[in-house]
Amino acid sequence: MTSPVDLHIHSSKSSDGDFSPFRIVQLAREKKLRAIAIADHDTVAAYPDALRFGEEAGVEIIPSMELTTIFEDREFHLLLPFVDWKSKVVSGLVSQVVERREKEARGRIEKLQELGFTITWKEVKKEAGPFPPLGVTIAQIILRKAEKENSAKLKKYLEGEKRPLAPYYFYRDYFMDGMPAAVPRQNLKILDVLGIVSQTGAVPVLAHPGAYFQKVKKKDLAVLKEHGLQGLEIFTSYHSTKQSESYGRMAQEFDLVPTAGSDFHGTIKPHVPFGSLSQGGYWMVEELRKRRP
Repeated sequence: MTSPVDLHIHSSKSSDGDFSPFRIVQLAREKKLRAIAIADHDTVAAYPDALRFGEEAGVEIIPSMELTTIFEDREFHLLLPFVDWKSKVVSGLVSQVVERREKEARGRIEKLQELGFTITWKEVKKEAGPFPPLGVTIAQIILRKAEKENSAKLKKYLEGEKRPLAPYYFYRDYFMDGMPAAVPRQNLKILDVLGIVSQTGAVPVLAHPGAYFQKVKKKDLAVLKEHGLQGLEIFTSYHSTKQSESYGRMAQEFDLVPTAGSDFHGTIKPHVPFGSLSQGGYWMVEELRKRRP
């Protein structure tokens, strides 16, 4: 029951992930993880292949996805472990998210162009492939160009301590509310999603509540619990020990299953190596399974 798990991993099926589902499963086996969930941004494209790879490697794969939603003007990320990836409800949600995220991305690109950056929708789509283009994907393109051109304007992101997380610093400086390339969010409302998530077989878990763009408070969890939230990601690369302890107490208070997920991406998050999360236990999977609709 104490076997290690990681319930929040991104593959190359996310536009900001590097490793194929096959490679991720192999790494999970090497790290002796009992169970993992590949939870790509707004897509279930890792399935069914990831399930087959897991069966062959002896690693339990829990189908999941990370849905981008909005709650009171903040972007909340909702994990959906045990999701029925073949569900028509899921495909409908994905279609809506893709359409909304593309509209958002086009708006960001237009504003960046107005600010003097050389970036086009065509190159963003090429980078993202068939998946929704994320803000950090746009940032990666901008920063690669800046490095090649030795841009003085973006030098601060390419040197010193900011370099490893440059896309995220760029995102905060340009795409967050009030920043020069910010556009109105197009995300689905989390309360609407919680209202239909039982139709997907998933157990809704709020990801990294302490993330800088979420800053989840107790009153937020009270509302989300009332609308069907079942789990809370306690252990994550976004949280300090103090934050994990604080959210752990909130999870207990609201009867939410505490979960652990590294939010591994690859090179875009070099500070989060695969298998670096030590707090996840298989008991979390068992508790989530009990909450399945």
